[in-house]
Amino acid sequence: MRLVRFGQPGQEHPGIIDSSGAIRDLTGIVSDIDGTTVSPVALAKLSELDLDRLPVVKAGTRLGACVGNVRNLVCIGLNYSDHAA
Repeated sequence: MRLVRFGQPGQEHPGIIDSSGAIRDLTGIVSDIDGTTVSPVALAKLSELDLDRLPVVKAGTRLGACVGNVRNLVCIGLNYSDHAA
């Protein structure tokens, strides 16, 4: 499942990318892609959606930051075998 935010800066809408690569609008399903949306329970509900029933977003629409309303973001990268050992 690939979740995205799209639209003008500061006015992004939640979306999901379908199997053909098209962005589908999740505005009527969730208010934003944030900590609540990426919880295990919320992700399970999103995985049950019939994406073909959601509106298609116009190709070339601007993509925003992947997650909104973030206070802290911690990333860990494993880019070579010594890191993973």
